[in-house]
Amino acid sequence: MPDILPPSTLREMRGQFARPATWVVLLGIAVVLAALGPFETDALLRPLPRAAFWLTHTVSSYGIAFLIVPPVRQVLGSLVGPWLASACAGAVAGVAITFGVMAINAAILGYIPHRGAVLPLAGTVILITVVVTLVLDVIDREMARSTTTSGKSAAKPPTLLDRLPLEKRGALVSVSVEDHYVRIRTDKGEELVLMRLSDALRETGNVAGLQVHRSHWVALDQVTAARREGDRAVLTLRHGPEISVSRANLAAIREAGLLPR
Repeated sequence: MPDILPPSTLREMRGQFARPATWVVLLGIAVVLAALGPFETDALLRPLPRAAFWLTHTVSSYGIAFLIVPPVRQVLGSLVGPWLASACAGAVAGVAITFGVMAINAAILGYIPHRGAVLPLAGTVILITVVVTLVLDVIDREMARSTTTSGKSAAKPPTLLDRLPLEKRGALVSVSVEDHYVRIRTDKGEELVLMRLSDALRETGNVAGLQVHRSHWVALDQVTAARREGDRAVLTLRHGPEISVSRANLAAIREAGLLPR
């Protein structure tokens, strides 16, 4: 089971909040909400306090979602499809955000919803969070696809993908040995193929990756976190289960920048 809040997630969140673009978006959302004054906030608060109120909500909700969605999606990614994993992660984050919303409303407005109002509030927040999570997931996938194809139009996809059904062909994530088969995992699914690992690795083409274990190969751009466990290491990927790194391959993943030197 991966760590609930791996250090990489916290580092990424700090990095996101250090980006001016993040604050521009959050401020823009807060200004729009302040101008619209939903939920009678236009009558309860003056313009500047109302903008501060909505900025508090947007920053809090963004931070909670950033901490919860990626690890939950990672855990569920190997059990259900990527879209369902994202929706479930958004729902879990929505529950946490509901508590954040109630805490902010109580602190600033002195408003504590009665028992009958909690479920409608939670339903609204969860629905919004799920929709936003799925929309951002679509945007991330499109940006990743554009990044992969821009400037590399002449580069052919790895021939290994030709062995997969069309609906499972996507960004290569990992290749693992299972008995006489290899499990080829992409961001769109996985498939068992009867072949040797050495033959599979020759078909990964120009995808930047490393064989980190005698049974595992990973694409470097799919690694989201790495941690030491004794004389070995464990890699967390964007999709699928964690991958063990053998002691003999620790130097290689350090050289690739996945572990501190």
